[in-house]
Amino acid sequence: MPTPFILDTDTAQDDCVAMLVGLLDPEAELVGVTMVAGNVGFDLQVRNAWMTLNVADRLDSVPVFLGCRRPLVRDWVSAENVHGDGSGGLSIDFSGLEPEAEHGVDALIRMTAERPGELTIVCIGPLTNIAMAAVKDPRFVANTKALFIMGGSNNARGNITAAAEYNFYVDPEAARTVFEAGFEITVVPWAPLTLGDAVFSREQIAEIEALGTPLARYFGQVCKQTLEFDESVGIAGSTHPDSLTASVLMHPELILKSSGYNVAIESESDLTRGYAAMSWGVHGLADNARVVERIDSAGFFDYLKGLMSQQTTPPRIFSPEL
Repeated sequence: MPTPFILDTDTAQDDCVAMLVGLLDPEAELVGVTMVAGNVGFDLQVRNAWMTLNVADRLDSVPVFLGCRRPLVRDWVSAENVHGDGSGGLSIDFSGLEPEAEHGVDALIRMTAERPGELTIVCIGPLTNIAMAAVKDPRFVANTKALFIMGGSNNARGNITAAAEYNFYVDPEAARTVFEAGFEITVVPWAPLTLGDAVFSREQIAEIEALGTPLARYFGQVCKQTLEFDESVGIAGSTHPDSLTASVLMHPELILKSSGYNVAIESESDLTRGYAAMSWGVHGLADNARVVERIDSAGFFDYLKGLMSQQTTPPRIFSPEL
């Protein structure tokens, strides 16, 4: 049976690829998309989600809900220096496209209540929506099967400060709330995992683009600016932690090593704001998450390449044309 899940996202670059995992993999049942303030301007994120649904020829099949437009208590911090508009300058005719009227937080609560213990939430942006849902309805934690969270670094460097990964940095209060709430959690961290196992070189991206499908060309375009930024800071390719998070839910065989950790989020210090302290079992702390430590990098690339090889007929024309 397909794995049912909700994607909670700040759609830009690899978030778009993560959405395609849910749309294209026959093992996946993407039941809804909830938007959260993160990578780029909120309205741009919504447009990027619609463009991703469009290229998969699924524009009217998955509901999009608008969630929290800012972190719980802080000002929003952009990652537009990394992602640009998040889609490499692509656009479609957005006329007639409307999000669901229901707020994203309420949608999370409702969908998990309708299928208690069945739905996993793949969280690839700041955790604002998840924290709000947990605070608003105490049953939300029990009704949610699991969270697969892209965030933090496992005793390694951050990507927005020396200490912090972006998703936890943007809303550390939300991240702290989520890790203290009692969810079953799997974490896909930025470092060392993503930097070691989920970086695609220019040659690999060109290999996908050479497939010639609309999906493959879309993949190359949305990754273009992030690839250039990553190379400018010494990373040898485009990073793909968000699609990895969705992929390991669908295909746990991609996980070669994972361990239980106690994950705690720093929310009070300016210097280490958003730092994820991951204790590996020697400090007398109970595990509250499973942290992925190593994945099948070649298998992950082959899996995404296979998805991008599928032929689709996007119902709306992209401008500039793919």
